[in-house]
Amino acid sequence: MSHQHFKIYKPYGYLSQFIHNHKTRRNKSLLGELGEFPEGIMAIGRLDEDSEGLLFLTTDGKMSETVRSSNIEKEYYVQLDGIITEEAIEQLKSGVSIGFNGKKYLTAPCKAEILEAAPLFPERSKKIRDERHGPTSWASITLTEGKFRQVKKMTAAVGFPTLRLVRYRIANEYLTGMHSGEIFEVKSFKL
Repeated sequence: MSHQHFKIYKPYGYLSQFIHNHKTRRNKSLLGELGEFPEGIMAIGRLDEDSEGLLFLTTDGKMSETVRSSNIEKEYYVQLDGIITEEAIEQLKSGVSIGFNGKKYLTAPCKAEILEAAPLFPERSKKIRDERHGPTSWASITLTEGKFRQVKKMTAAVGFPTLRLVRYRIANEYLTGMHSGEIFEVKSFKL
């Protein structure tokens, strides 16, 4: 059996699933509404409903395991409440304590840097906030792990809550040139 693989720019407001289950409300938007997908399709990893960006889809469970493994980098661009400091970036790089499954968890060391200019992403369907509420800044955070809402918990732990999160890269696949909601079928992923 040959498998199918897709890159998708997951829009804001969509759940990273294809069917409603007992936990999801029927009025939630699902990935399956963005196009026609083969039977057995699954998202590799997840992005929260209010997160955006690069998501891989596949019919191959082994590929899903490979991408979710701890040696595959996932890079996120995050818009933060306030002007993030170099000290906070250094804390992120070293690992910070976050809550996970009711316990404290120390995140693995990661790559983090301040982005000098805001990345050019499509306007989000729901406005983030008005400039009157104070300045914002952007940072890049690259992880090889992925706990539930990890990036948001990490930035909050260093005093700069995440206002917008966009997954920009998985391994050697980038969001560059894609539009929100766009889907590309690929022969394989560049890992």
